[in-house]
Amino acid sequence: MVNSSIIDNFVAPKCFEEIQILFEDEFLLVINKPSGLLSLSGKNPLNKDSVHYRLAQQYPEIRLVHRLDLGTSGILLLAKDKVTNAKLTKQFQTQTVVKRYVSVLAGKLLTNQGLIDLPIAKDATLFPRLKICHQEGKPSQTQYSVLERYANPSRTKVLFTPLTGRTHQLRLHSQAIGHAILGCDLYGTAATQAMASRLLLHALDIRFEHPHLHQPITLTSPCPF
Repeated sequence: MVNSSIIDNFVAPKCFEEIQILFEDEFLLVINKPSGLLSLSGKNPLNKDSVHYRLAQQYPEIRLVHRLDLGTSGILLLAKDKVTNAKLTKQFQTQTVVKRYVSVLAGKLLTNQGLIDLPIAKDATLFPRLKICHQEGKPSQTQYSVLERYANPSRTKVLFTPLTGRTHQLRLHSQAIGHAILGCDLYGTAATQAMASRLLLHALDIRFEHPHLHQPITLTSPCPF
């Protein structure tokens, strides 16, 4: 059993950045979430500020179709009503939504592209961290391609395309191949965390079918790092 006090004692730092609306119609919103803003308000009353809390002031029926981690910035899709949410959720469940992320990893990733295929499992003793577990883990796949390599210190900028949507998937998969995401407080070392002032993970773009108009939509949020 997870110790609820671990959850309740966490207080997210105040986020002063504004939410940017990238697309809006009568059915849905697509926004650029700032790094450091919760997607959904936490149980601790001090963690009330979030994407959902802010947008609900203007859109009372707003619903998160998916989430981004606190430190992750970029594209986030929201529905304005229950029916739209159900239709978009089905697209996520059938894996027809395509999302891509940009990240900067520690060290020099030697292969230009590849597939990380490592199952992810929960572990109450590691909370809030997850683990790679071939016995109990759920199938998890991430495609990657190298965008740029840097020296002094050695870093690699990559484009991630997750084929599954597990919690912490990109952070955990990066660590598992020996190249933690810079700024990651859960799966990096003290050294790799200190190499960035934030988690260097950004949801670059998303492609999905409009739930009512049945037209393909692709939206992009330029990477800030």
